[in-house]
Amino acid sequence: MSERSNGGLTPFGLGWPNVISLGRLAVAPVLVVLIAARETALSYVAAAVFAVAAVTDGLDGYLARRYEAKTRTGQWLDPLADKVLVAAPVITLAIAGGFPGWAAAIIIVREVGVSLLRIYLGMRRVGMPATSLAKVKTTFQLVAITLYILPLPDALSGVRFAVLIVALALTVYTGLQYAAGAGRLARADSR
Repeated sequence: MSERSNGGLTPFGLGWPNVISLGRLAVAPVLVVLIAARETALSYVAAAVFAVAAVTDGLDGYLARRYEAKTRTGQWLDPLADKVLVAAPVITLAIAGGFPGWAAAIIIVREVGVSLLRIYLGMRRVGMPATSLAKVKTTFQLVAITLYILPLPDALSGVRFAVLIVALALTVYTGLQYAAGAGRLARADSR
């Protein structure tokens, strides 16, 4: 796809969808600071900031489709912003002892692996769009991370952990799906 200019959708020459993705990237360091402070009030602020940033993932995609403002920049910027938005709080929480380290490792390894597959296929000019199940995975990850950011009472720790387990199962499964799909795409492209 080529870069498109679409009237009112081109602030800074980037387009609103890409500006929104850049906003998600800019939120990551703010989340790190808020979470690392380990203060109850700031945890609520961090959860709110994270939730708003998470909602913008759907917004930038909607705007890109609705106004036919899809760009090559958006094809790599949107997934990058998503992965940074997930990785920053997960790593920060894990370091602070507020998130299982093994779960953080699974999430980070999967996200880095899928990013590397996308880069590899992108260099071969082969696209690998997100699957519907991967979007469900992202939703569960975002909910789980929000629950771990919030200072919930111990009575809700089982619910939080259950959501995390579902997110992790989807994380692993969709990661394996992407790996298999990338292999098929690479083989088909080399023919």
